[in-house]
Amino acid sequence: MTRFTDTFSRGPALVCFITAGDGDTAANLDALVEAGADVIELGMPFTDPMADGPAIQAANIRSLNGGTKTADVLQMATDFRARHPDVPLVLMGYANPMIRRGPEWFADAADAAGVDGVICVDLAPEEDQDLGPFLRDKGIALIRLATPTTDDARLPMVLDGSSGFLYYVAVAGITGKQQAAIESIEANVSRIKQHTDLPIAVGFGVRSPEQASEIARVADGVVVGSALVDIIAEHGKNAPDHLRALVSKLAEAVHNKH
Repeated sequence: MTRFTDTFSRGPALVCFITAGDGDTAANLDALVEAGADVIELGMPFTDPMADGPAIQAANIRSLNGGTKTADVLQMATDFRARHPDVPLVLMGYANPMIRRGPEWFADAADAAGVDGVICVDLAPEEDQDLGPFLRDKGIALIRLATPTTDDARLPMVLDGSSGFLYYVAVAGITGKQQAAIESIEANVSRIKQHTDLPIAVGFGVRSPEQASEIARVADGVVVGSALVDIIAEHGKNAPDHLRALVSKLAEAVHNKH
């Protein structure tokens, strides 16, 4: 939790997502941090990533075809924490890999790996008891998702038990394919801030420094995923240099929002 607090207290944060086991994960993660990423989301590959668009779906398939297991993801997290002791690390994925061995097991393993937060895409707030208490017992943030359709009546349930930051999904749809108008993002972030002091990071559809800069004016964080996953798909073992090139521009845009 302290890593989240320290990071967001410095101003708008750049949150970068890649899928574990897709390419040279360690080298790619290091490139993200070196280029200025403030928070890392490490995707746990899954056979049915329902919220993800074609780019991340393909990354999941590449990773699974390469034999990536949950134990491998946790080892990547452990190794990342050793190399980057101050960078917040979030595991993002779906409920099945997280709870199939029991939520206690997953919470213990995530804690041992130095994970700061977990995003479980298909775990509704009404199902919090399936994972949330076990993460909170270990001091791990359960990061919830809000969308343009999360109205003021629904928002308190989404926020209850949420910590670290709130992930605002800027479009009603899958990752990577659409982008929301900045006016819509600004209005919804402003509305949500009336209900919570949690930092709000905005994602889905962010691909360019220009978009990132606009969002950083109105939100506490900007999430970029599909654009980075596309680079890994295109460049393979040479991806780190290309990731550094894009992320450095995104980081400059986010950190110099004015």
